[in-house]
Amino acid sequence: MRAQANIMLQKLQRFWNAPYLNKLYSLAIFYSKIKGILLYRILFEEFGERSYILRPLLILNPGHIRIGERVSIGPGIRLEVVRSDSSKVPSLSIESDTNIEQNVHIVCHSRIRIGRNVSVTGNCCIVDVTHPYSNVHDLVKIGGRIEDDDSFVDIGDGSFIGFGSVILPNVRIGVHVVIGANSVVTADVPDYSVAAGAPAIVLKRYDWEKQVWVTVTHPQLVRAEKS
Repeated sequence: MRAQANIMLQKLQRFWNAPYLNKLYSLAIFYSKIKGILLYRILFEEFGERSYILRPLLILNPGHIRIGERVSIGPGIRLEVVRSDSSKVPSLSIESDTNIEQNVHIVCHSRIRIGRNVSVTGNCCIVDVTHPYSNVHDLVKIGGRIEDDDSFVDIGDGSFIGFGSVILPNVRIGVHVVIGANSVVTADVPDYSVAAGAPAIVLKRYDWEKQVWVTVTHPQLVRAEKS
C-alpha cells in the first residue's frame, strides 16, 4: 500500500510541475478514460481497461468494434462499421497496446484487425471497402456503392504505419513491418520488412541468418535508374 501511495504521489508531483498545456492534455486523457469506462464499455463490443479516444470525429456501429487494453486513439478518429447486408456481421478490432494518432480514417465492411503494439501515425486511412464503378448506368453515385464481398485488412503485431499512408482492401501486413510515409498499400507485405511507395513495394527485409536488414533489389527500378 505504501509503495502504491508513493507512486501516486510521484504522479501528482509530475502533473503539478508540468507546463500548463501539458496539464490540459493530461486532463483530456483522464476525461477520455472516464468516458471509456462509463460510456464506451456499454456501447462497444469490447473496450479494454486504460484505453481512451480523444475527441472522435465519427463512430458508427460501435457494437461491432473491439478495443483492447491500453489503446490510445488521438483526436479526429473516424471508426465506421458499414452494414450493407444484415446477414453479415462485420468485425473491427484494435488489439492491446496499440496507438492511433490524429485524423485516422478506418472503415470496416467485413473484417479489419489491427494487432498488438501497432503504431498508426496521423492522417492514415485503413479500409476494407471497395466502391464499384463499372456500371455507368447505375444512378447511385460511386461513393454510395459498396462491393458486397468478404474483404479484409490485417495488420500484424508490432508494425508501424507511416504518416499519411493508405491501406486498401484485401491486404495482409505482417509482423514488425514499417510502412513509409504517404504509401499506398495494395498488396501483402511480409513479416519483418520495410515497404514504401504508391503502390508500396518492399524495400528491405530482415535476414535472420545474417542478423541484418538487407535491401531488396527490384529489376524494374534498376532499369528505370539506368535509363
